Amino acid sequence: MSVRAEKAVIVPGNGAGDVYNSNWYDWVKSNLDDIPNFKCTLKNMPDPVVARENIWIPFMHDELQCDERTIVIGHSSGAEAAMRYAEQYRVFGIVLVSACVTDLGDEHERASGYYSRPWEWDKVKANTRWVVQFGSKDDPFIPWEEQQKVAQGLSTELHKFTNRGHFMSYDFPELVELVKTHVDQ
Repeated sequence: MSVRAEKAVIVPGNGAGDVYNSNWYDWVKSNLDDIPNFKCTLKNMPDPVVARENIWIPFMHDELQCDERTIVIGHSSGAEAAMRYAEQYRVFGIVLVSACVTDLGDEHERASGYYSRPWEWDKVKANTRWVVQFGSKDDPFIPWEEQQKVAQGLSTELHKFTNRGHFMSYDFPELVELVKTHVDQ
Protein backbone atom coordinates (compact mmCIF):
# COMPACT_ATOMS: atom_id res chain seq x y z
CA MET A 1 0.00 0.00 0.00
CA SER A 2 1.46 3.35 -1.00
CA VAL A 3 1.66 6.31 1.32
CA ARG A 4 -0.16 9.44 0.22
CA ALA A 5 0.37 13.06 1.20
CA GLU A 6 -2.55 14.39 3.23
CA LYS A 7 -1.83 18.09 3.11
CA ALA A 8 0.35 20.91 1.94
CA VAL A 9 1.59 23.80 4.04
CA ILE A 10 2.57 27.08 2.42
CA VAL A 11 5.43 28.86 4.18
CA PRO A 12 5.58 32.40 2.76
CA GLY A 13 8.47 34.73 2.22
CA ASN A 14 9.34 37.29 4.86
CA GLY A 15 7.50 40.59 4.78
CA ALA A 16 4.43 39.01 3.19
CA GLY A 17 2.05 40.61 5.70
CA ASP A 18 -1.39 39.06 5.45
CA VAL A 19 -0.63 35.89 3.48
CA TYR A 20 -4.17 35.67 2.15
CA ASN A 21 -3.54 38.90 0.22
CA SER A 22 0.06 38.21 -0.82
CA ASN A 23 1.37 36.78 -4.06
CA TRP A 24 -0.06 33.41 -5.16
CA TYR A 25 -0.50 31.95 -1.68
CA ASP A 26 -4.30 32.08 -1.37
CA TRP A 27 -4.83 31.15 -5.04
CA VAL A 28 -2.66 28.04 -4.63
CA LYS A 29 -4.31 27.14 -1.32
CA SER A 30 -7.79 27.35 -2.91
CA ASN A 31 -6.74 25.15 -5.82
CA LEU A 32 -4.97 22.56 -3.66
CA ASP A 33 -8.02 22.34 -1.40
CA ASP A 34 -9.89 21.02 -4.45
CA ILE A 35 -7.76 17.85 -4.49
CA PRO A 36 -9.85 15.00 -3.02
CA ASN A 37 -8.80 13.91 0.50
CA PHE A 38 -6.17 16.64 0.65
CA LYS A 39 -6.01 20.04 2.31
CA CYS A 40 -3.72 23.02 2.25
CA THR A 41 -2.80 25.10 5.28
CA LEU A 42 -1.94 28.79 5.00
CA LYS A 43 -1.47 30.95 8.09
CA ASN A 44 0.14 34.26 8.89
CA MET A 45 3.57 33.58 10.33
CA PRO A 46 4.90 34.94 13.61
CA ASP A 47 7.84 37.34 13.18
CA PRO A 48 6.86 37.95 9.53
CA VAL A 49 9.50 40.57 8.76
CA VAL A 50 12.73 38.94 9.99
CA ALA A 51 11.40 35.36 9.75
CA ARG A 52 13.74 34.06 12.44
CA GLU A 53 14.51 30.38 12.20
CA ASN A 54 14.18 29.91 15.96
CA ILE A 55 10.57 31.14 15.72
CA TRP A 56 9.50 29.73 12.34
CA ILE A 57 10.76 26.14 12.73
CA PRO A 58 8.88 25.55 16.02
CA PHE A 59 5.77 27.22 14.50
CA MET A 60 5.98 24.90 11.48
CA HIS A 61 6.25 21.90 13.80
CA ASP A 62 3.79 22.80 16.56
CA GLU A 63 1.22 25.05 14.87
CA LEU A 64 1.31 24.08 11.17
CA GLN A 65 1.99 20.44 12.10
CA CYS A 66 4.33 19.66 9.23
CA ASP A 67 5.00 15.93 9.26
CA GLU A 68 5.75 12.91 7.06
CA ARG A 69 2.37 13.33 5.29
CA THR A 70 2.97 17.04 4.51
CA ILE A 71 4.20 18.69 1.34
CA VAL A 72 5.97 21.86 2.48
CA ILE A 73 5.81 24.67 -0.07
CA GLY A 74 8.33 27.38 0.78
CA HIS A 75 8.71 30.71 -1.03
CA SER A 76 11.85 32.82 -0.60
CA SER A 77 12.58 32.88 3.17
CA GLY A 78 9.94 30.17 3.45
CA ALA A 79 12.09 28.01 1.16
CA GLU A 80 15.04 28.34 3.51
CA ALA A 81 12.71 27.52 6.42
CA ALA A 82 11.53 24.40 4.57
CA MET A 83 15.10 23.23 4.00
CA ARG A 84 16.15 23.85 7.63
CA TYR A 85 12.96 22.15 8.84
CA ALA A 86 13.77 19.04 6.79
CA GLU A 87 17.23 18.90 8.32
CA GLN A 88 15.45 17.98 11.57
CA TYR A 89 12.08 16.47 10.65
CA ARG A 90 10.60 14.10 8.07
CA VAL A 91 8.20 15.53 5.50
CA PHE A 92 6.51 14.00 2.47
CA GLY A 93 7.99 16.40 -0.06
CA ILE A 94 9.31 19.92 -0.46
CA VAL A 95 8.56 22.53 -3.10
CA LEU A 96 11.07 25.38 -3.09
CA VAL A 97 10.30 28.67 -4.83
CA SER A 98 13.09 31.27 -5.17
CA ALA A 99 15.42 29.46 -2.77
CA CYS A 100 18.94 30.55 -1.88
CA VAL A 101 21.87 29.42 0.29
CA THR A 102 23.42 32.64 1.63
CA ASP A 103 22.21 35.87 3.21
CA LEU A 104 23.32 37.69 0.05
CA GLY A 105 25.18 40.21 2.19
CA ASP A 106 21.91 41.51 3.64
CA GLU A 107 21.87 42.17 7.42
CA HIS A 108 18.12 41.63 7.57
CA GLU A 109 18.46 38.17 5.99
CA ARG A 110 21.46 37.36 8.19
CA ALA A 111 19.34 38.08 11.29
CA SER A 112 16.96 35.24 10.36
CA GLY A 113 19.57 32.65 11.34
CA TYR A 114 19.13 30.36 8.34
CA TYR A 115 22.57 31.13 6.93
CA SER A 116 24.68 30.87 10.10
CA ARG A 117 26.00 27.36 9.34
CA PRO A 118 26.51 25.00 6.41
CA TRP A 119 23.47 23.41 4.80
CA GLU A 120 23.03 19.73 5.66
CA TRP A 121 21.90 18.55 2.23
CA ASP A 122 22.13 14.85 3.08
CA LYS A 123 19.81 15.24 6.08
CA VAL A 124 17.26 17.14 3.99
CA LYS A 125 17.34 14.44 1.30
CA ALA A 126 17.05 11.67 3.90
CA ASN A 127 13.99 13.32 5.45
CA THR A 128 11.90 13.76 2.31
CA ARG A 129 10.78 11.64 -0.62
CA TRP A 130 11.45 14.39 -3.15
CA VAL A 131 12.41 18.04 -3.59
CA VAL A 132 11.15 20.18 -6.47
CA GLN A 133 12.43 23.68 -7.11
CA PHE A 134 11.05 26.63 -9.07
CA GLY A 135 13.51 29.35 -10.01
CA SER A 136 13.71 32.18 -12.48
CA LYS A 137 16.84 33.60 -14.04
CA ASP A 138 15.37 37.11 -13.84
CA ASP A 139 14.71 36.99 -10.07
CA PRO A 140 15.62 40.50 -8.84
CA PHE A 141 16.44 39.27 -5.31
CA ILE A 142 17.98 35.80 -5.70
CA PRO A 143 20.84 35.44 -8.20
CA TRP A 144 20.55 32.40 -10.46
CA GLU A 145 23.84 31.04 -9.07
CA GLU A 146 22.27 30.84 -5.60
CA GLN A 147 19.31 28.91 -6.95
CA GLN A 148 21.65 26.53 -8.78
CA LYS A 149 23.52 25.83 -5.53
CA VAL A 150 20.28 24.66 -3.97
CA ALA A 151 19.54 22.49 -7.01
CA GLN A 152 23.01 20.92 -6.85
CA GLY A 153 22.99 20.42 -3.07
CA LEU A 154 19.58 18.73 -3.03
CA SER A 155 19.55 17.20 -6.52
CA THR A 156 16.21 18.91 -7.04
CA GLU A 157 13.84 18.57 -9.93
CA LEU A 158 14.50 22.13 -11.13
CA HIS A 159 11.86 24.04 -13.07
CA LYS A 160 13.80 26.91 -14.63
CA PHE A 161 12.06 30.03 -15.90
CA THR A 162 13.43 33.17 -17.50
CA ASN A 163 10.52 35.53 -16.94
CA ARG A 164 8.91 34.92 -13.52
CA GLY A 165 11.07 37.19 -11.36
CA HIS A 166 10.60 36.39 -7.67
CA PHE A 167 7.32 34.54 -8.31
CA MET A 168 5.17 37.30 -6.86
CA SER A 169 2.20 36.85 -9.20
CA TYR A 170 -1.44 36.29 -8.30
CA ASP A 171 -1.50 32.67 -9.49
CA PHE A 172 0.92 29.77 -9.94
CA PRO A 173 -0.70 26.99 -12.01
CA GLU A 174 2.59 25.09 -12.50
CA LEU A 175 2.92 24.65 -8.74
CA VAL A 176 -0.63 23.37 -8.39
CA GLU A 177 -0.15 20.85 -11.21
CA LEU A 178 3.12 19.70 -9.70
CA VAL A 179 1.55 19.05 -6.29
CA LYS A 180 -1.30 17.13 -7.95
CA THR A 181 1.21 14.80 -9.62
CA HIS A 182 3.27 14.33 -6.44
CA VAL A 183 0.53 13.64 -3.86
CA ASP A 184 0.88 9.89 -4.36
CA GLN A 185 4.66 9.67 -4.82
